[in-house]
Parts: sequence; structure tokens; C-alpha cells
Amino acid sequence: MKRALGMLGLCMRAGKLETGEKAGIQAIRSGRACAVLLDEGAAKNAVKAVTDACAWHEVPLLCTPEGALGAAIGKPGRMVAAIIDEGFAKRILELAEQDD
Repeated sequence: MKRALGMLGLCMRAGKLETGEKAGIQAIRSGRACAVLLDEGAAKNAVKAVTDACAWHEVPLLCTPEGALGAAIGKPGRMVAAIIDEGFAKRILELAEQDD
């Protein structure tokens, strides 16, 4: 997961990431999100909203350890991040799968 989170930081600097619950759900619903990362420390309502949106719109969902998402993107406290670039999404999902 560490390499995937490192790539997520690069994705943030490239401007290919929507962060926050509202922005993430909006990206999912509009079809711009290629993958979504959800922090395990997120509130139950946020987890349900993001999980349901990803399932309905068939967007891959990846859970990160508590606090790791915000630390990786340089914005502590962020619980949801939607990747809006297909290349970044594919690579981050590959790295996360390799690390498991």
C-alpha cells in the first residue's frame, strides 16, 4: 500500500485528484472518477455514501489505513479521494494489489 500511496501523492501534484467526500461523490456521479480511495477512519455515513456510489457507477474502490490517505496527499483529515485520470488509477490499483 505504501507505493500506491506514494503514487497518489504524485497524482495530487499533477491535479488529477478530487479530494473530500462531496467532491469525490460528485466525480463518481459525473463519470469522471476512474477509482476512489476511502480512508478506514471515515464516518459511517461517508463510508456508506461512497461505497454505494462506487457500486452503482461501477467505480473501483480501495480502502486505505486510517490517516494514510490524508498524509499521502498532504491534506490531513481527508477521507475520500477520487482519481480522475485513467493512467494514474490503473497504476495505483496495480501497486495496491502488488503490496497485498
